[in-house]
Amino acid sequence: MLKIFFLTGILSCFLLTVSGQQGSGLVYDPAAPAEKEIQQLAGRAALEKKHILVVAGGNWCGWCMEFERFRKNNNEVDSLIRTDYLLYHLNYSPENQNKKLFTRFGYPQRLGFPVVLVLNEKGSLIHTQKMEYLEQGRSYNKRRLIDFLKSWNRAAFD
Repeated sequence: MLKIFFLTGILSCFLLTVSGQQGSGLVYDPAAPAEKEIQQLAGRAALEKKHILVVAGGNWCGWCMEFERFRKNNNEVDSLIRTDYLLYHLNYSPENQNKKLFTRFGYPQRLGFPVVLVLNEKGSLIHTQKMEYLEQGRSYNKRRLIDFLKSWNRAAFD
C-alpha cells in the first residue's frame, strides 16, 4: 500500500510539472515548421551579419532544459548569443523527429542531446558541437561555453 501511495505521489508531481510546462510555453515546439523557420533565419542572419545557433533536443531532455536555464541565468552567455547568433531550438521527439533536417545536417543526433549546430548566414552547417564537452558537474562550464561561442561566431571567420 505504501508503494502505491508513493508511486501515485511521484506520478502526480510529474503530471503537474508537465502541465505547468505546457502552460508556460515549451522550449521545443514539435509542431514548428523547422525547415521553413531555419530558412527564414538564414535570410535574417545574412542581413544582421550573424550565424545561426541551432540547439537540437527536446522538452524531454534534462540537459536541454538545463542549457536553456543556464543561458537565461548567465547574462554574459545570453548576451553573447543574442549579439552574435540567431538562436533556434530544433525539436527531436517521438512527435516530430525532423528527419529531413537531421539528415541534412549529418545526423547530429548520433552525438546525444543537446547537440548544437552552427549554421552560416546561408543556413549551411559549419560546425556540430557535442555539448558534453561543455558540461561541468550538473550544468555547463561558463568559460568553455563562451570560448565555444566566440570561436564560431561570424567575427571569427572575418
